[in-house]
Amino acid sequence: MSMAEHLAEVSRLHSPNPPATPEQIEAFEQRVGWSLDPDLRAFYLHCDGADLFDPRAPTFRDPAFSFLPLSRIQRARVVMSQDDTDKAGPESWYAVCAVRDSNYILLDVSHQESGRYPLRDGYREGFPDPDYCLRIAASFSEFLAGALRSNGSWYWLPPV
Repeated sequence: MSMAEHLAEVSRLHSPNPPATPEQIEAFEQRVGWSLDPDLRAFYLHCDGADLFDPRAPTFRDPAFSFLPLSRIQRARVVMSQDDTDKAGPESWYAVCAVRDSNYILLDVSHQESGRYPLRDGYREGFPDPDYCLRIAASFSEFLAGALRSNGSWYWLPPV
């Protein structure tokens, strides 16, 4: 499926936020010092964050995947360790999606592959060790596709 088809599915079956404006995207890029890749730009112009597989319980919300709005994206080491120094993790890892059990999906902006940033498993107990925070997708669209077909599970982990 294409990114447009993924985004249509997010809108049809899940809980997207209203879109970010081009001005919000520009302000975000100025704040973080890197530019959204084409997949991320398409996502945020479509919705400024989204919850996937949210049971929509009125008193308790626990979506399987909660893609953060631009205003909440920050370095993973700040989100996970409350410390913005190199000893707390790489400066190039950003938390972009919260998953159950206070773990995150991390965008690695240290490099691009085919013009896209790879994503890592932000496993809290292993953070920031790259042997535990493994690369799980070559791009945001690849991760989103896996999340959409996962039925709310952490599809990148081997079955137990």
